[in-house]
Amino acid sequence: MRKLLARLSALGVAMVIAGQGQVALAQEPAAGKKVVRVGATQAMDSMNPFLGVRLISTSIFRWSFGFLAVPDSKTLQPSPDLAESWTSSPDGLTWTFKIRQTKWSDGKPVTAEDAAWTFNKIMTDEAAKTANGPAVENFESVTASGQDLTIKLKAPQASILENPIPIMPKHVWEGVTDLAAFDAEKYPAVANGPFIPVEHKKDQFVKLKANPDYWRGKPKIDELQVIFYDNPAAAIVGLKKGDIDLIGRLAPADFQALGGDPNIEQWNKQGRRAAYLQINHGATTTDGKPVGDGHPALKDPKVRTALHHAIDKAKLVADVQNGLAKVADGSIVPPMYTDFFWEAAGQDKISYDPAAANKILDDAGYKKGADGIRTTPDGKRKLEFRFSIHTDTPVEEKLAEHLTGFLKEIGITLTTKRLDSSKFTEETGVTALFDIAISGWSVNPDPEEVFATHLCSRRPTASGEGGGTESFFCDDEFEKLYQDQLKELDRPKRAELIKQMQKELYTDAPVIALYYPNDLEGYRKDRITSVTSIPEGDGIIYGGTGYWPFYTLDAKASAPAGEAGGSNTGLIIGIIAGVVVLGGVGVLVARRRKGAADERE
Repeated sequence: MRKLLARLSALGVAMVIAGQGQVALAQEPAAGKKVVRVGATQAMDSMNPFLGVRLISTSIFRWSFGFLAVPDSKTLQPSPDLAESWTSSPDGLTWTFKIRQTKWSDGKPVTAEDAAWTFNKIMTDEAAKTANGPAVENFESVTASGQDLTIKLKAPQASILENPIPIMPKHVWEGVTDLAAFDAEKYPAVANGPFIPVEHKKDQFVKLKANPDYWRGKPKIDELQVIFYDNPAAAIVGLKKGDIDLIGRLAPADFQALGGDPNIEQWNKQGRRAAYLQINHGATTTDGKPVGDGHPALKDPKVRTALHHAIDKAKLVADVQNGLAKVADGSIVPPMYTDFFWEAAGQDKISYDPAAANKILDDAGYKKGADGIRTTPDGKRKLEFRFSIHTDTPVEEKLAEHLTGFLKEIGITLTTKRLDSSKFTEETGVTALFDIAISGWSVNPDPEEVFATHLCSRRPTASGEGGGTESFFCDDEFEKLYQDQLKELDRPKRAELIKQMQKELYTDAPVIALYYPNDLEGYRKDRITSVTSIPEGDGIIYGGTGYWPFYTLDAKASAPAGEAGGSNTGLIIGIIAGVVVLGGVGVLVARRRKGAADERE
């Protein structure tokens, strides 16, 4: 899930008008077919896997294409996919993968050459790097011989089996001369995953059909449709009416709105996200030069510790997340990943304690003025911080209100700064024109990449280019721990190093974790007869780290026309009336920082 600091790209403003306020019809499913419709409040940015970076895009790629390895449905540890087995040299620098004997949906065989071509394309073509460029940065060379794929690394890499790159058919893609301009909208697509994309209407829907030749066997359903809505409220209405069958990644209020419907199963489990504050603790570029206009007081670790003590995380969980989250007494890895999760305890734990926060600031010389607002020890600046959030995000607005009240209790003024996604990305990841910002992340089973966003090398260059920093953090001890865990192939030993990295982030506080949101989803149990989450049992359905939930999904067959329950309206065009604004012109940044928290992984 590695992403480059992306290209400037005009997504454009897409206007979709649903005819005269009515739900627009596309087509009815054929009688006797098992068709499942998934609602999404985000449209595809590209059907080209080399370019698409949105969450919905990467989900569809997971359903359509094979990877070297995928998370095991029970343990989430790497398990065979297109690579049926692998070996590594004693020094960890050479990996050989045996590519499975299977075929593409056009009947041609899948070979190691397909994988070699895919990786080499990303290594050598700037446009191809857009979605997953950093995932091959450590590759020295990639070669194929028969069904054997050999990857030689520049340095050992424990996370190599978590490579996020879908393998593409060389015979289809090698003729593309301008990858940056290729939309890949030729259907049916040539795929090798459980589903094959067969139709896409921009900003409306994507239709996928079950792959009868998938190496695990054909999926249980015949067709999967992803329906794009302009907003969650419209999607909730669609689920209740029966226009869609499943929706995930819900905000607490939207999830609770599903309660009381006997036909809807509410899915409330541990999630794979962390929500946290990003602190401008003195942003610099890769050459160590200061950048941005962050408040100088935030460079002081005592101020950051005081901020941490001032935040009532339990109240945030109760009021902002409606109780549907876990208080974060750890860092950026959520508790669902038991191997890697770390939580502060004893003297390390920073508890909610406004009195302690006030004492820290008093002792450090940040005196309160007559207006109750503190100033820096030299008296030149008041402790007035900006809090950057995304426009039109009710959860973030509510969070801002609470944080403003918390910090007022310790003599700090917080002013909310609302930014569109592109501007938010630019100011919090490149120009550093912020003090404190909301942030969040979906963490993969191997959390290596989310830690990489805090490396010195991920800061922008002096000219504003870079690999997508999350915090402008640059710390020698953190860098050493990162390199050590990357080389450590013993999983328990590596887990201990990763926990030390989390403690480092927790203590130095370039980010302050607030809570771990629950995974909130809903599906129609009168339509869906069975589904297996990932991990199995109490895991995630939509938005999980693999294709398993949708591969195992089963549903009732469609009834003849006129006999189906619900509205049975077929494909839906966004929101049912008015103009839908789905995009804009902006900087697409690596690591899916371009959108609000729910838009990126």
